[in-house]
Amino acid sequence: MAGALLCSEDCRIRNVPMLADVERMSQVLLALGVGVKRDGEVLDINAKDFATSKAPYELVTQLRASFFAIGSILARLGVAQMPLPGGCAIGARPVDLHVRGLQAMGAEVQIEHGICNAYVPGSNRRLKGAKIYLDSPSVGATETLMMAATLADGETLIENAAREPEVVDLANFCKSMGAKIQGAGTSTITIVGVEKLHSTDYTVIPDRIEAGTFLTAGAITRSDLLLSPVVPEHLLPVIAKLREMGVPIIEEGTNSLHIKPADTLKAADIETLPHPGFPTDMQAPFMSLMAVADGDSLINETVFENRLRHASELNRLGADIRVKGNIAFIRGVPVLSGAPVIGSDLRAAAALVVAGLAASGLTTIKGLQFLDRGYDRLDLKLLSVGAKIKRVSEAETEADAPDLAPLHT
Repeated sequence: MAGALLCSEDCRIRNVPMLADVERMSQVLLALGVGVKRDGEVLDINAKDFATSKAPYELVTQLRASFFAIGSILARLGVAQMPLPGGCAIGARPVDLHVRGLQAMGAEVQIEHGICNAYVPGSNRRLKGAKIYLDSPSVGATETLMMAATLADGETLIENAAREPEVVDLANFCKSMGAKIQGAGTSTITIVGVEKLHSTDYTVIPDRIEAGTFLTAGAITRSDLLLSPVVPEHLLPVIAKLREMGVPIIEEGTNSLHIKPADTLKAADIETLPHPGFPTDMQAPFMSLMAVADGDSLINETVFENRLRHASELNRLGADIRVKGNIAFIRGVPVLSGAPVIGSDLRAAAALVVAGLAASGLTTIKGLQFLDRGYDRLDLKLLSVGAKIKRVSEAETEADAPDLAPLHT
């Protein structure tokens, strides 16, 4: 959606999930004067007449990804005013890599009173190609600078770039509009700037983290599930770790995964790393799975420094988890027991849903505003495969909610 700002013609994006974050990003684009229309999973964006360079504070502070639009706005208008971002409180995620990269491309950038003010000096207001080295392979910084470079004058080289599938997908989206990008998916991305981009009709990739969450849900409930469409290549570390834990997973065709019940769930160790390592976004759902595995497991969270807060909530469900710094020690228990819990961030809320599916008795989860940021009607999809799950208002009593039971085929 941020990339569509680069184009002065119609852009159609398909396979867009019904997420709170998509709605917030739509509101950001509308506030910038961009036309946004939605029809089911299809999003039409027209940035032909957008001329507003200042994004609304109240929206950007709720959605970190909206800050990534600064590169597109700066590339199109030569000036941008973007509030510092918000989102889930999972640790410090500064924007210094974004800022330094834009400065390398010739932008003047100042941060004052919580606003990032950027402009391109000179008569043509056009960014210049540059060599940029990222101190860490940040997905957000890679995407922001790649988008900015598509309309820059000359060649831009981004080294130590993020390699996540989402970066590749964004590059392919930009290329479908006429951008010249090579190397996406590797640590070095080369972009040769063009003067303008054209209309496109593009289908985004399936969400690998949503798919991974369903895999953990199937594994913890010893279920027989078929997931489609997925890109198995995007899930290699998740599939490998599940198989290490004794969960049978079979690739069927080019876009389907078949997970079967495990005879025994075995303990395992995880260290989160940038792609192609084990994804930090899958750490929380795997902690739920490890909580009922046979033996002792260990999770080392190396990407974010405040992303183990779900451990205490899992302990309320009967898990045996100790946390020291960014390391969680998990001793598997035979069964979890239902209890009231609260999701502290997006993936933590998903982990509690996964745990609640296998817990005996009733689990009540609050914090669904986090869940809805990154999962498209998760409760309804689980309900369709036999979960006893119901979304209720806080005013409703526990007696109105169903007991939970394992999933079925």
